[in-house]
Amino acid sequence: MTTDPQAQPAQPVKEPPPHTDAAAGNVAAGNAAADRTGRRKVTAATAVGNFVEWFDSGAYAIMSATIAGLFFPQYDERAALLATWAVFGAGFVARPLGAAFFGRYGDRIGRNRMLALSVLCMSSATFLIGLLPGYATVGIAAPLMLFLLRALQGFSTGGEYTGASAFIMEYAPEGRRARYACIVPLTVGLASVAGAMVGLLITSALDDAALRSWGWRIPFLLAGPLGLIGLYLRSRIQDTPVFRAMERRAAVRKAPLREAARVCRRQVLTLFGYSITNAVGYYLMSSYLIAYMSEEVGYGKAETMLTSVVAMLAYCVACPLAAAASDRYGRKPMLLLACGGFAVATLPAFWLIGTGLPGALAGSSVLGMLVAVIGTSNVPAMVEMFPGQLRASGSAIGYTAAYVLFGGTAPFVATGLVSVLGTPLAPGLYLMSLAALSGLVVVFFFRETRRLPLTRTGVLE
Repeated sequence: MTTDPQAQPAQPVKEPPPHTDAAAGNVAAGNAAADRTGRRKVTAATAVGNFVEWFDSGAYAIMSATIAGLFFPQYDERAALLATWAVFGAGFVARPLGAAFFGRYGDRIGRNRMLALSVLCMSSATFLIGLLPGYATVGIAAPLMLFLLRALQGFSTGGEYTGASAFIMEYAPEGRRARYACIVPLTVGLASVAGAMVGLLITSALDDAALRSWGWRIPFLLAGPLGLIGLYLRSRIQDTPVFRAMERRAAVRKAPLREAARVCRRQVLTLFGYSITNAVGYYLMSSYLIAYMSEEVGYGKAETMLTSVVAMLAYCVACPLAAAASDRYGRKPMLLLACGGFAVATLPAFWLIGTGLPGALAGSSVLGMLVAVIGTSNVPAMVEMFPGQLRASGSAIGYTAAYVLFGGTAPFVATGLVSVLGTPLAPGLYLMSLAALSGLVVVFFFRETRRLPLTRTGVLE
């Protein structure tokens, strides 16, 4: 492999002189229209597929208390809830295998084929969770089957987020990468909002007996038809211009995963270092918040669902705004802004959550906006920092490792810290500490990537 010792930033492209030939102008206009149509199709395929992939996490979080009562023996309610979050975290254990498989697959066979397979795996596993019998029916087999299906979900998710990010970024026009790429974190948020709304509707409309009998299954069963839609859209989109160009140049690597681990160590470790705050922030704000408010602070179901919806809406509204700022000011300033915000505002946000419903809405919204700021710069940065032929593999390694070790364990660690430290503010202290660490990583190791060409083959030193 031949690599540039130092990849150079992309040079500004001069505007071509105006067309004097009408026919040439018509051709150019037609090509531009075709590009816009193609990008809309790519955006739709990415959005729908990614929505399906992440709807499961929202569904699991919404029904966490119900799942704890159905799939684990009820000797101790806190122990059952911890077991539920342990199974949630166990889904992340399979992510490294999924990252290795899908990352290698995406760099060798193509981004679109990888994404079609991942959405098929995820929607199938989520649908099957909705069909599982509980502990009272099959005993220990119930949590074991739940664990296996969560592992399959984690396997497919291992390549989804980074694969979808590379896919849409390689179609995005120069200067607007973050705005296009924000569709990935945005649809994650929309999936959580949809899940929370479904959960709010179900818990409001059904009594406890109906909810435990069949109501909890509805969010999971919805993944079946949604998955088919995502699979259809993704299978009809051709691969990215970057990957097709690599195929023409015979630049596709036979062992991209091994090569990325060998030559992109700095990029992988840097991505890991600041992604841990992204991971913990997102899962505390989305998955843990509902259980935290009901179990630790004592809110009712309607209040917890409303707070979750408002937090995710704040996140969704902030995503395109933060992405536009990232395109204008750069990835590094926005990552530093997010890490600093978490380090300063997390503890006050958790304190506000415990003061009553208005405080809960305000505090959770602050967390949601901070997660949007870090997420919308994380996505373009992790794509831009890796060369084209190693992009899916390299980004999957660093990003997935952060989510396995910190994201998937965040609800479990937060629940445990509340018990050990004896204060409901413990999760805030945990996130603040990680944010300070991530900020140091960004300051000393992250190099601005905004203007780097996505077609490059050189590895940054």
